[in-house]
Amino acid sequence: MLENNVFEGKWKQFRGQAKIWWGELTDDDLDKVDGNFDKLIGLLQEKYGYTQNQAQEEWKKRTQ
Repeated sequence: MLENNVFEGKWKQFRGQAKIWWGELTDDDLDKVDGNFDKLIGLLQEKYGYTQNQAQEEWKKRTQ
């Protein structure tokens, strides 16, 4: 799992991928994440009905 400071530093890279991986996320949603890993996890829970663990696993499997 990425530490928040690493995630924040790579957010611009990940942002485009996140939009491809999770098509329900809007630009506005991604603006709100603003490099904060916990906000992304919360957004995935909200938009896709994931549990926190499921959202983290989804992120992990896509970024390894």
